[in-house]
Amino acid sequence: MIARLALIAMLLAAAPALAQPGPPPGGPPGEPPRAGPGDRDGDGQRPPLQIFISPAGEPFRAPLDAPYPVATWFAGADADHDGVLTRDEFVADSLRFFAVLDVDHDGWIDGFEANDYEKTVAPEILSRSAMLQAEPRRGPRKAAIGSRINRPGNVPGTYGLDRSGAGLYGLINEVEPVTGQDGDFNRRIDRKEATAAAKDRFRILDKDADGKLTLGTLPKTPLQKVLEERAAE
Repeated sequence: MIARLALIAMLLAAAPALAQPGPPPGGPPGEPPRAGPGDRDGDGQRPPLQIFISPAGEPFRAPLDAPYPVATWFAGADADHDGVLTRDEFVADSLRFFAVLDVDHDGWIDGFEANDYEKTVAPEILSRSAMLQAEPRRGPRKAAIGSRINRPGNVPGTYGLDRSGAGLYGLINEVEPVTGQDGDFNRRIDRKEATAAAKDRFRILDKDADGKLTLGTLPKTPLQKVLEERAAE
């Protein structure tokens, strides 16, 4: 168990270095946000970034010195900008991203589009094996994240390190939030399934069942928790 947690902890340490910036949330009309080799610095290394993956699966990235990008997602989903995210707004935001991934506009996210999502739009959810490419931490804080796991009195799951995939960067423990919308398991997702999944996810987050979410009451992602503690040290 300790070895497994240490492995996931390494992924958390690697994620900021592995993430690559994309265009503004949602990308150009009809075009998903994509990572690319042009985002590398002059030294050949990807700049360190934070990543948040929305309940619908959309990645949001930001520099380490910027606010955690859950705020960017929330501001965009909050259509009337009243600081409250209703279920209708939550569902509408999910369907907006559905339309981005439905590249051929046939009303379905098929296997090819889902694969493209995993490989080019949000590759971080599959980056467990790629963590070895991350530059090792140096100096006295090299084992900072690993030490959090075995800290005396630490409650298992405190940082959500029992999660994997998009669950490490999202509000809900959903490993693959796009294919997770496939309610009938036919390897295709239509708007009806996307709508049903969005409503289910809103219900999970709306713990007091008042029909609204606020930024301050959203749970923190595992990566967000670790980054905030590191910043406080």
